Amino acid sequence: MEIPIIVEPIGQNAFRASSGGIWGLETEAATREEAVEKLRKLIDSRLEAGAEVFDLEIRGGEHPLAQFAGMLKDDPLLQPWKDAMAEYRQQTEDL
Repeated sequence: MEIPIIVEPIGQNAFRASSGGIWGLETEAATREEAVEKLRKLIDSRLEAGAEVFDLEIRGGEHPLAQFAGMLKDDPLLQPWKDAMAEYRQQTEDL
């Protein structure tokens, strides 16, 4: 499994590694590599203690405009409208 983390310098010879988001874990160390390794061990210890990671599907996850996607694909006015937009865009870019 891979998760995004952020590693940032926090001073001279100091780095912070954090998982952000829902994990909310953070470590500090003298080197980038040490900060990342400490974060890895922290996450491993939580998983070994019984923590679980999985994706949760929630209701309402569909984009509110998804129901309208493709509704104009067979409309005879669609292509002339696209052409008019492209022509207008070209005219305004030439100014």
